Formats: sequence, C-alpha cells, structure tokens
Amino acid sequence: MISDLDVLCKKVLEIDKNIRSARVINGIGRLIAGGMRKGVESLEGLKKDELLFMNLALEVKLRHDFDDEFGTVDFVVFHRGKIIIMSFPFDDNVLYVSAEKQIDFKKIPFEILKIMDK
Repeated sequence: MISDLDVLCKKVLEIDKNIRSARVINGIGRLIAGGMRKGVESLEGLKKDELLFMNLALEVKLRHDFDDEFGTVDFVVFHRGKIIIMSFPFDDNVLYVSAEKQIDFKKIPFEILKIMDK
C-alpha cells in the first residue's frame, strides 16, 4: 500500500530529473517513505544512510532552539562537493531530498514547499 508520504516523495522526484532521491525520515532518523530515483545509486552505503538520517533528525531538533527569535525553519540547503542536499522539517518528520549540482537550488526548494502545502 502506498502512503501519502510515498506520494509526496514521488511528486518531488517528478519536479526535476536531477533530483536523485526524496525520502521521509522520522524524528529519530528512521526511513519511513520514499527512496532513490530508479537507476540512480546512493553515494553512501546503507549503514551510512542510517547515520546520515539520525544526524539530520538531530540537526532538525536543534534548529528549533531559535524558532522564537527567527521563526521556524522552512528548509535548509547544503551545497556539497558532489551533490545538493535539502531538508524540509514537517510534523515530527523531515523530507530529505538529494540532487545533482546542476539543479536550480534557488527555485526547487520553493516548488517542493508548494507540494508539501497541498
């Protein structure tokens, strides 16, 4: 059975062919929906995926410390040497999106936010 979160991930992958993955992780860093685009291999192994997701879940929790001063975080973009990573906190989860460096990272996060609002 396909969940609403899997549908969300599928819609994110449809935005741009350079999006490598769209995955939802819960508050403790466990993968609960989505995955890699078909035909695209992960740059990190399965064990590193788990560590990456736990790290991301912790970072999202820590960002809430400044919500009163700055407002809530809509998304964060990491421009890395090999890829672009975007994270979108919602409810107790995080939408984790990875993409090739040629995407328009000034536009794509806002398109993802529109999908998430629906």
